[in-house]
Amino acid sequence: PPERKRFYQNVSISQGEGGFEINLDHRKLKTPQAKLFTVPSEALAIAVATEWDSQKDTIKFYTMHLTTLCNTALDNPTQRNKMQLIRAAVKFLETDTVCYRVEEPPALAELQRNEWDPVVAWAEKRYNVAIGSSTSILGPNIPASTKETFVSHLASYNMWALQGIEYVITQLKSLILSMGLIDRHITVEKAVLLSRLEEEYQIQRWGNVEWAHDYDLCELRARAAAGTLFVHLCSESSTVKHKLLQD
Repeated sequence: PPERKRFYQNVSISQGEGGFEINLDHRKLKTPQAKLFTVPSEALAIAVATEWDSQKDTIKFYTMHLTTLCNTALDNPTQRNKMQLIRAAVKFLETDTVCYRVEEPPALAELQRNEWDPVVAWAEKRYNVAIGSSTSILGPNIPASTKETFVSHLASYNMWALQGIEYVITQLKSLILSMGLIDRHITVEKAVLLSRLEEEYQIQRWGNVEWAHDYDLCELRARAAAGTLFVHLCSESSTVKHKLLQD
């Protein structure tokens, strides 16, 4: 949506019957489908309220990734159930960025081995699965047992967290990097770098468009970080004790 002039002074949260609500002055925040904006944890409510409070003269909706993810979880515009979300996430294994390798140029092939092999090895050990990689245009042949293991693992997350996981996967184009990020095995900066390895290689070799590369990099980091934070906050059972938006 286009930018909108900020129409509120104060942002606060309150606890309602369905969870935690966001208040813009005396108005209750609503979703695009006009549902009451209610989130399952106080920590997530604080994070969303901070997004709204940090807006200046205009509301830049495109910077409010947590609010957007909550709207998606509440409105479920694609009307998918939990298993459909899980299957969509696991399907990314078939085209996972870190599983597709090049043979030429040798320097890029070596870079992929050095940077991607360790995270693939981590995932294989962490989940007790076989993943592998391939230089074929068809990609690697992922065993059915590997896919089912990831289906079972993702089933342990709730619907809200799954929306966040799928969001991170679509940003990084990789289930493996996303799980490494969510499991705190790699940082946001590392996950983004690994997802853009070929592009970064080309930039090192040929240079980059002066501002566009940095902007894209920051945007991708922001989205990946927001999605990961969303997953963790939606999986959080404890209540945040400190006050909202303290000076």
